[in-house]
Amino acid sequence: MEYTLKRSARARALRLAVHPDGAVVVTAPDFFSLRAIEQFLAKYSKWVERKVEATKSKHVIYVTREDIAALKQKALALAQERSAHYADVYGVTFKKISIRAQKARWGSCSHTGNLSFNYKIAALPSHLAHYIIVHEICHLLEMNHSVRFWRQVTRAIPQHKTVRKELRNTIVIFK
Repeated sequence: MEYTLKRSARARALRLAVHPDGAVVVTAPDFFSLRAIEQFLAKYSKWVERKVEATKSKHVIYVTREDIAALKQKALALAQERSAHYADVYGVTFKKISIRAQKARWGSCSHTGNLSFNYKIAALPSHLAHYIIVHEICHLLEMNHSVRFWRQVTRAIPQHKTVRKELRNTIVIFK
């Protein structure tokens, strides 16, 4: 099995990670022998194989750290334009839009009507970015994921289940 070994003076135990692109990384304290690391990998080889196989169904979009500022500007312009459009379609209003570096969310809608989007939406294919924006606009009507909420999403994106599945299998990571 191919893997990257990272030695760390601060690490106290072996750590194993499978990155979204399928790369296997072992972090080891300086005092662990190569033999101990190989035994550790052999012990968890089935787990690693399952995780690496799971990454094969993922669509990975790479961005560079130098692109962050441009992505934030592009994301703001996209979110403002598409949110205004869909707010008109749904007959709702929102207060403000913010672009953030969220780790676990593509977007959110506050109960006060503020919309927040992850700057990485600018790196997504447009149909996925539009789905995220519609999703948050629909929260202005329904602040939950009830049947009524999904009916609202269906108005603009009839194939939302397929798009949502595609979004779940899409990862934006830094190169």
